[in-house]
Amino acid sequence: MEQFQKKRLASYIDEKDLGKVRQILIDDPNLIDADLFFAAAKTGDLPLVRYLVEYSRISLNEYDSDHRHVLFYAAMSGNLELFKYLVEKCGMDPLEGDKNLITCWDIVHDSFPEIDKYLEERFKAGYEQFYKNPIRTGFFPDPSICRVGSDYYMVNSSFIFFPCIPISHSRDLVHWEIIGHAITDPKWAYLDKLEGGRGYWAPDISYHDGRFYITATYRLNDVPPVYRRQIVVSSDKPQGPYTEPVFIDEDGIDPSIFNDDDGKRYMLLNRGARIFELDKTATKKISDATLLFYGDHKRAPEGPHLYKKDGYYYLLEAEGGTGPGHRVTVSRSKELFGEYTPCPYNPIMRQKDDKAALQRCGHGDLVDTPDGRWYMVYLCGRMIGDGYSVLGRETALDPVTWTPDGWPLVNDLKGPSAMQKKPFPEIEAAENMNTSEISPCGLFLDHMTPRPFEDGAVKCSVTYENGTAIRSYAIRGSRHALSKVESRNIVLRRQTSFKFRYSVLLDIPQMHEGQSAGITGYYDENTFFEFGIMKKEGGIYVYSNEHIGDRDKTIISDAAIPEVTEAVCFNVDTDYFTRVLSYSTLSSGKTSHAKIHVTLENVNYLCDEGLKKGKRFTGALVGMYAVRLAEELTAFFHHEKYEDLI
Repeated sequence: MEQFQKKRLASYIDEKDLGKVRQILIDDPNLIDADLFFAAAKTGDLPLVRYLVEYSRISLNEYDSDHRHVLFYAAMSGNLELFKYLVEKCGMDPLEGDKNLITCWDIVHDSFPEIDKYLEERFKAGYEQFYKNPIRTGFFPDPSICRVGSDYYMVNSSFIFFPCIPISHSRDLVHWEIIGHAITDPKWAYLDKLEGGRGYWAPDISYHDGRFYITATYRLNDVPPVYRRQIVVSSDKPQGPYTEPVFIDEDGIDPSIFNDDDGKRYMLLNRGARIFELDKTATKKISDATLLFYGDHKRAPEGPHLYKKDGYYYLLEAEGGTGPGHRVTVSRSKELFGEYTPCPYNPIMRQKDDKAALQRCGHGDLVDTPDGRWYMVYLCGRMIGDGYSVLGRETALDPVTWTPDGWPLVNDLKGPSAMQKKPFPEIEAAENMNTSEISPCGLFLDHMTPRPFEDGAVKCSVTYENGTAIRSYAIRGSRHALSKVESRNIVLRRQTSFKFRYSVLLDIPQMHEGQSAGITGYYDENTFFEFGIMKKEGGIYVYSNEHIGDRDKTIISDAAIPEVTEAVCFNVDTDYFTRVLSYSTLSSGKTSHAKIHVTLENVNYLCDEGLKKGKRFTGALVGMYAVRLAEELTAFFHHEKYEDLI
């Protein structure tokens, strides 16, 4: 009987028959549900929706499976008056994102100019003057930022990947490009024996007396007695080269450097916020560490940053662990070593909606603009499936306002934003100019390797075809498989979207039995897949292999590729956790039709959450590899292409 009544109600809603809708809900108020409410909004009938909002038992906190509330459905209707009613009278947020960070403004922008104009007038800015979070997609965790003049510089954790600690530059706080790394000399990296997830954690960048300083935790394997050390490097240029790392032996993680007005320099690090004095060069510890403040939340306090403003020392901390409870809190004191008072509005950044797209938001760092505004960069993660963050921890940005009583509030305490006004809409974003620039270590700036490659084993070059840069790599094969810490010569780049296409052309090399080369979807030595060619029983075969923990699943093509084949083009088409691996062959200038080798239905092992083993804090990567074993092998890769599809 109830289902019959619901069908009647749905029919009356579709017909916009308010009288019959009212009568049926008077008889049975519990018949209304979220689906029917959304259907009413999609009709665009304002009286009908107003009645349901003001007289029925429906809640405005209802979301559908795409995490869309009623305003999304009103946006689809194109009815301006209904849209205004829900925004102005019901307080619905047109900038809130769904599970894919699509907002109501995205829906109406090209389809309903009246609503688009209304939003432009309401926010005093046009659609193009907004940006979307995250501002750094993919594996860009633990951001730290500083400003010099009108230029902004940011660093992120790199863990065991080389070159170490990427340095990015921006003029508008939204568009960033890597300009260098803190450690580019393999002899200074000290990563050779470290397991995945170790290495360089939570760097901090600061500027003092004409020099840039970067400090980070050097995290060793869990072999006593030393687990953590701190490093400091410096340079007179933001892109480097930086000095050889100096090690400071104080246990803890997440160091930052604070320069006080009296010329004294300090390092902060966890647990809580401990502090000790440095010498003038910031390379030597000259006092014992002492606790400034443990933290407001009292769980996993880390990531301390200190700022001085308007007579107060402001202490920013990341708390709650790096999972769903992650947050940013602030406290302050009139004296550096005085008593710190927690902000009454804490946490100033936290995701309270466990179904929203942006999760585990924390580890923030503040920066001001030349005209006196403030912003905070912070890490976040986008979960898909049953809580998997395949893109790793990313970097987001939100504005900071200061209360009359002197406390910083991030995004008016709303949590992370999906869509936000650009800090500098007048600055046109430059095209990515560094895609062909080569790091001093011999890789393109957007590429990395798990631990430094063997001397001279990786060489990149650029040629031009009809004005287009063609990036190439010559990779000498590693003596160890990808599953070994000792493996070298895997060249990777970040996966920056849930849907992307990656391809590269591999010239057929001279191969010996058991050797292999191709492309990989990579997380660490414990979880990855290979897709390439291998020498087997005298022939060259296309193969794939999924390595998950201690398990391997290998699929080898039924027949060897023809001996006349000159090159193989490998493709990965990605749709969230699905990877379609296909290839085509090139011979005598002719390319064969692409052939699907295998479809990998679920590569959730390329996530932090994909395997419970060791430290997993990075994100999915994609790239090229070569394994030589005993004999020599050099694989030549070119026409590498990566394209985000959403």
